[in-house]
Amino acid sequence: MSKVTSAQVAQRAGVSQSAVSRVFTPGASASKRTVEKVRKAADELGYRPNSLARAMVSGKSRMIGLVVAYLENHFYPEALEKLSNALQEQGYHILIFMASSTSADIEGVVDEILDYQVDGIITASVGMSSELTDRCRKAGVPIVMFNRSQDGPDLSSVASNNVAGGRKVAEFLIGGGHKRIGYIAGWEGASTQRDREAGFRAGLTEAGVSLHSRAVGDFRSDRAAEAARQMFSGDDRPDAVFVCNDHMAFAVMDVLRTDLGLSVPGDVSVVGYDDVPIAGWPAYDLTTVRQPANRMVAETVDLLLAEIDGTGRGPQKIEIDGPLVVRGSARKPEGWSE
Repeated sequence: MSKVTSAQVAQRAGVSQSAVSRVFTPGASASKRTVEKVRKAADELGYRPNSLARAMVSGKSRMIGLVVAYLENHFYPEALEKLSNALQEQGYHILIFMASSTSADIEGVVDEILDYQVDGIITASVGMSSELTDRCRKAGVPIVMFNRSQDGPDLSSVASNNVAGGRKVAEFLIGGGHKRIGYIAGWEGASTQRDREAGFRAGLTEAGVSLHSRAVGDFRSDRAAEAARQMFSGDDRPDAVFVCNDHMAFAVMDVLRTDLGLSVPGDVSVVGYDDVPIAGWPAYDLTTVRQPANRMVAETVDLLLAEIDGTGRGPQKIEIDGPLVVRGSARKPEGWSE
């Protein structure tokens, strides 16, 4: 089977090939009569316009490249769906590229994205080097980081206020009367991990409480489970733990209950971060800080499209506050009210 060409559509409709091009080009001018004839001929022949070819001519592909490191964390599939829907409402579509957290891998992926002539790039759960950012800027392709931020003024980012979120967790656990409070960190290279821990430690310090123990889960459920076994197997175990995201917190709760026979929250209070849908399931009933995904997505799309159409105000760093959602996995402070 050979593909139907615009020349064949033009011949069937009795118009010029340029008229067919105008009909299928958003914003181009064509009479109602011409549009009707061309679309009728296209339907009869099964013609579909070549968006990539049109992009080469117009310089606009209406495509956004989205780089993501992993999808195991339930926050990202939901957020990517919201990003895709929001961009489609504005006439854009996304190409998803997977990358590891290593700078070499990200560099190769971004080079590949640029080859697709995308109009913009959104990175989720990955970092960007200054050299790579500069390369995209020279190519005229704006970038917005989603759920990550980067030191320096050259790159736009949208994230929850992770420092404030970590501080809320500290205040809540201290208010609940906990004295031996542990922390299970995410991947050390992530701004989300850094900022959540910074806010958490600041909240503990202001209350005169020292961090009892710390382990690293790297945002992976298997490593978080092993971190929990190490942290809670001894006699001097924590009576509360803040886990850097929900994905790890579920694994921690499974280990505490199933492997170690501990009660949550009777023996140990557990708090996560993200408020993914599973957090509300009765099996976990996880107290967690909610990432305001809808607002984060809206700000990300607005920032990126403003850069694409030239109305942007330069790189911006946006942080959006999210509430602590109190459920049954952690002891509530006396007199607590929602």
